[in-house]
Amino acid sequence: MAMTVHCDIVSAEESIFSGRVDLVVAAGVLGDLGITPGHAPLLSELQPGPVRVKKQSGGEEIFYVSGGFIEVQPNLVTVLADSAVRAKEIDEAEAASAKAAAERALANQASEFEYSRAAAELAQAAARLRTVQQLRRKLGA
Repeated sequence: MAMTVHCDIVSAEESIFSGRVDLVVAAGVLGDLGITPGHAPLLSELQPGPVRVKKQSGGEEIFYVSGGFIEVQPNLVTVLADSAVRAKEIDEAEAASAKAAAERALANQASEFEYSRAAAELAQAAARLRTVQQLRRKLGA
């Protein structure tokens, strides 16, 4: 039997995933993180983007997180997300529309605060769209 590690993905609203996995891939602030069983303990901030898990059963699932933290312990990987959703639940057209709206807001900002807010909204909208596109590539659609 292959080595696995338990993974929990939770948001402020709910626990979205809990199970044994062979691999967790997430976007840390310093780059992508690939976590396998036996990984050294780690705590890292996450960027908005996809979190991919390869389950013990051989299946793979992709989630979108808007940011948060990943904690790696010897037998447990925990993703603590500000918000999280399964990639298959994201409406691609809505994500593209949100990205376009954030780009317009970024171009029309009047203050530094509005610019920072628009930039954050753009990063999250672009990450949601990337997550949906990654899922589509995985499914071959």
